[in-house]
Amino acid sequence: MAIPVVDPERYAEQLSVKRDYLERTFASFKPPALEVYESPPGYYRQRCEFRIWHEDDDLYYAMFEVDPENPKNKRVIRLDQYAVASERINQLMPQLREACLQSDELRRRLFQVEFLTTLSGEALVTLIYHRPLGDEWEREARELEAKLGIMIIGRSRKQRHVLTRDHVWERLEVDGRTLHYQQVENSFTQPNAHICQTMLSWAREVTGSGQQEGLPKDRNEDLVELYCGNGNFTIALAENFRRVLATEISRTSVASANVNLDANSVTNAYVARMSAEEFAQALKGEKQGRRVAEMALENYAFSTVLVDPPRAGLDDESCHQLSEYAHIVYISCNPATLADNMAILTQTHRIERFALFDQFPFTDHCECGVLLKRRDG
Repeated sequence: MAIPVVDPERYAEQLSVKRDYLERTFASFKPPALEVYESPPGYYRQRCEFRIWHEDDDLYYAMFEVDPENPKNKRVIRLDQYAVASERINQLMPQLREACLQSDELRRRLFQVEFLTTLSGEALVTLIYHRPLGDEWEREARELEAKLGIMIIGRSRKQRHVLTRDHVWERLEVDGRTLHYQQVENSFTQPNAHICQTMLSWAREVTGSGQQEGLPKDRNEDLVELYCGNGNFTIALAENFRRVLATEISRTSVASANVNLDANSVTNAYVARMSAEEFAQALKGEKQGRRVAEMALENYAFSTVLVDPPRAGLDDESCHQLSEYAHIVYISCNPATLADNMAILTQTHRIERFALFDQFPFTDHCECGVLLKRRDG
């Protein structure tokens, strides 16, 4: 893996390369013109993790570059600043390093540091150790919390010390509304908050009342969402539908999603802890039990499905299940698996909208959004 080198003057060039790649990759599906949404070229990641490298009396943040010709060879790269990370993370990096250099208790066998920040500057820092943490560590860590204006979690084997709380509160501005999200340490959240705002606005537009021919106009149809995480899309899209049923397998994410529904006064959404595969079985009547009964599937009239799967994309069976919905909103972090899935989905649906969200500038990563509508007949 190559560490991104931020060069704002070359941003338009790198974005053009991604645009060309997607247009070539998906040309056979005859999509509409690609919509391209830019990111700030630097300081865009709200969360980062670094190894801590110890050399004699020194320590520093480190990442590793892999030799493409011999993946077993990794080169340690020292990072005193990281232009990919948020400005708040860059502000904290030297402050935290200096505090550790001055304290044997904080630095001893410190293995990794994880930063989780928000657009407003809230910061949660997780310090991971290869040793037990005791009272003296807690005392010094609390002093550091107060000094730097952060929250700290200490982790080691079978230990997790939460000094203040285990989450931050992100506030995203989407179409004139402020959406509030609890983001929990060590769980998935969208790392580029700027692009996340854009993605949510796009998803609201393509599913909005009267925005697209054939989409719900009177809020009398329902949305099912697979892989909903902490309710990122659920909350933004709820007002476009009569009801939303969202599924997620992670217990932590489900709990956070429910907190976020309450924080945003969303009353027409239900989050079920269930895998996409289990949900498909429940729809077919092949799965029973308390969790299935609590969903009350008989009360829904699903018109639209939103799916945001992991990099592996969807298996063929899941694609065929998606094909049963009139409209599909597919958010993808991997164009290769998206193209594989489109080969199945476009047999029954046509692509109405196609978007590139530049989630990670100066990397090869492409985040895509696709709206598909079922073909007549």
